[in-house]
Amino acid sequence: MTNDPALTGDAVPSDEAAPANDPVRTNPGHYRVILENERVRVLEYRDSPGDKTTPHAHPDSVMFTLSSFSRRLSANGREVDVVLPEGEARWLAAQEHSGENTGDTETHTIFFELKEPAPTSSSPTAAAGQPLGPATGA
Repeated sequence: MTNDPALTGDAVPSDEAAPANDPVRTNPGHYRVILENERVRVLEYRDSPGDKTTPHAHPDSVMFTLSSFSRRLSANGREVDVVLPEGEARWLAAQEHSGENTGDTETHTIFFELKEPAPTSSSPTAAAGQPLGPATGA
Protein backbone atom coordinates (compact mmCIF):
# COMPACT_ATOMS: atom_id res chain seq x y z
CA MET A 1 0.00 0.00 0.00
CA THR A 2 1.28 3.44 -0.88
CA ASN A 3 0.63 6.94 0.40
CA ASP A 4 2.30 8.62 -2.58
CA PRO A 5 -0.15 11.33 -3.81
CA ALA A 6 0.98 10.81 -7.41
CA LEU A 7 -0.12 7.16 -7.22
CA THR A 8 -3.27 7.50 -5.12
CA GLY A 9 -4.71 10.61 -6.82
CA ASP A 10 -4.67 12.45 -3.49
CA ALA A 11 -3.06 15.75 -4.41
CA VAL A 12 -1.91 17.90 -1.54
CA PRO A 13 -3.95 21.12 -1.73
CA SER A 14 -2.17 24.46 -1.87
CA ASP A 15 -3.79 27.31 0.08
CA GLU A 16 -1.60 29.82 -1.77
CA ALA A 17 -3.33 28.90 -5.07
CA ALA A 18 -6.85 29.21 -3.62
CA PRO A 19 -8.86 32.33 -4.48
CA ALA A 20 -9.78 34.70 -1.64
CA ASN A 21 -13.42 33.49 -1.64
CA ASP A 22 -12.48 29.78 -1.46
CA PRO A 23 -14.51 28.15 1.37
CA VAL A 24 -11.46 26.38 2.82
CA ARG A 25 -9.75 29.77 3.11
CA THR A 26 -12.77 31.81 4.29
CA ASN A 27 -14.20 29.18 6.67
CA PRO A 28 -11.35 26.82 7.66
CA GLY A 29 -13.18 25.72 10.81
CA HIS A 30 -15.98 24.25 8.71
CA TYR A 31 -14.45 23.08 5.40
CA ARG A 32 -11.53 20.74 4.76
CA VAL A 33 -10.13 19.21 1.59
CA ILE A 34 -10.31 15.41 1.66
CA LEU A 35 -9.18 14.79 -1.93
CA GLU A 36 -7.95 16.97 -4.76
CA ASN A 37 -6.57 16.30 -8.21
CA GLU A 38 -6.60 18.05 -11.60
CA ARG A 39 -10.31 17.21 -12.25
CA VAL A 40 -12.11 17.38 -8.89
CA ARG A 41 -11.80 18.67 -5.34
CA VAL A 42 -13.74 16.95 -2.56
CA LEU A 43 -14.59 18.97 0.55
CA GLU A 44 -16.03 17.89 3.87
CA TYR A 45 -18.25 20.45 5.62
CA ARG A 46 -19.30 20.35 9.27
CA ASP A 47 -21.05 22.83 11.54
CA SER A 48 -23.24 23.05 14.63
CA PRO A 49 -26.60 24.73 15.27
CA GLY A 50 -26.21 28.52 15.14
CA ASP A 51 -22.89 28.43 13.24
CA LYS A 52 -22.51 30.90 10.36
CA THR A 53 -20.15 31.04 7.38
CA THR A 54 -18.69 34.12 5.75
CA PRO A 55 -19.28 34.67 2.00
CA HIS A 56 -17.53 32.06 -0.13
CA ALA A 57 -17.83 30.58 -3.63
CA HIS A 58 -18.43 27.09 -4.96
CA PRO A 59 -17.87 26.01 -8.57
CA ASP A 60 -20.40 23.60 -10.11
CA SER A 61 -20.59 20.80 -7.53
CA VAL A 62 -22.44 17.73 -6.35
CA MET A 63 -23.37 17.81 -2.66
CA PHE A 64 -24.05 14.65 -0.65
CA THR A 65 -25.60 15.00 2.80
CA LEU A 66 -24.23 12.77 5.56
CA SER A 67 -26.72 14.24 8.07
CA SER A 68 -30.09 15.94 7.84
CA PHE A 69 -29.94 19.70 8.40
CA SER A 70 -31.65 23.08 8.10
CA ARG A 71 -29.82 26.20 6.97
CA ARG A 72 -30.34 29.66 5.54
CA LEU A 73 -28.27 30.67 2.50
CA SER A 74 -27.80 34.35 1.63
CA ALA A 75 -26.45 36.06 -1.48
CA ASN A 76 -26.97 39.42 -3.16
CA GLY A 77 -29.80 40.41 -0.80
CA ARG A 78 -31.62 37.10 -1.36
CA GLU A 79 -32.21 34.42 1.28
CA VAL A 80 -33.44 30.85 0.99
CA ASP A 81 -34.14 28.31 3.74
CA VAL A 82 -32.97 24.80 2.90
CA VAL A 83 -33.99 21.61 4.71
CA LEU A 84 -32.27 18.44 3.50
CA PRO A 85 -32.50 14.84 4.69
CA GLU A 86 -29.55 12.55 5.31
CA GLY A 87 -28.36 10.59 2.27
CA GLU A 88 -29.44 13.12 -0.37
CA ALA A 89 -27.36 13.94 -3.49
CA ARG A 90 -27.98 17.38 -5.01
CA TRP A 91 -26.54 19.46 -7.85
CA LEU A 92 -25.16 22.83 -6.75
CA ALA A 93 -24.65 25.30 -9.60
CA ALA A 94 -21.65 27.62 -9.26
CA GLN A 95 -22.48 30.36 -6.76
CA GLU A 96 -21.26 32.61 -3.99
CA HIS A 97 -23.20 32.69 -0.70
CA SER A 98 -22.97 32.71 3.08
CA GLY A 99 -24.87 30.32 5.32
CA GLU A 100 -26.25 29.74 8.78
CA ASN A 101 -27.24 26.49 10.50
CA THR A 102 -30.82 27.35 11.54
CA GLY A 103 -31.72 23.87 12.77
CA ASP A 104 -31.06 21.89 15.91
CA THR A 105 -28.73 19.30 14.33
CA GLU A 106 -25.14 19.38 13.15
CA THR A 107 -24.52 19.68 9.41
CA HIS A 108 -22.24 17.09 7.80
CA THR A 109 -21.95 17.07 4.03
CA ILE A 110 -19.50 16.35 1.22
CA PHE A 111 -18.99 18.61 -1.83
CA PHE A 112 -17.57 17.19 -5.06
CA GLU A 113 -16.35 20.36 -6.79
CA LEU A 114 -15.85 20.06 -10.55
CA LYS A 115 -12.75 21.68 -12.01
CA GLU A 116 -13.68 21.25 -15.67
CA PRO A 117 -15.48 24.20 -17.23
CA ALA A 118 -19.24 23.99 -17.63
CA PRO A 119 -20.57 23.53 -21.18
CA THR A 120 -21.94 27.09 -20.90
CA SER A 121 -20.42 29.96 -19.00
CA SER A 122 -21.32 30.00 -15.31
CA SER A 123 -20.33 32.51 -12.68
CA PRO A 124 -20.00 31.85 -8.93
CA THR A 125 -22.25 34.86 -8.31
CA ALA A 126 -25.87 33.68 -8.08
CA ALA A 127 -27.73 35.42 -10.91
CA ALA A 128 -31.29 36.65 -10.39
CA GLY A 129 -32.81 33.61 -12.17
CA GLN A 130 -30.39 31.02 -10.80
CA PRO A 131 -31.42 28.95 -7.77
CA LEU A 132 -29.60 29.75 -4.55
CA GLY A 133 -28.52 26.58 -2.80
CA PRO A 134 -28.87 23.00 -4.01
CA ALA A 135 -31.26 22.16 -6.84
CA THR A 136 -34.14 19.80 -6.20
CA GLY A 137 -34.03 18.06 -9.59
CA ALA A 138 -31.47 16.22 -11.69
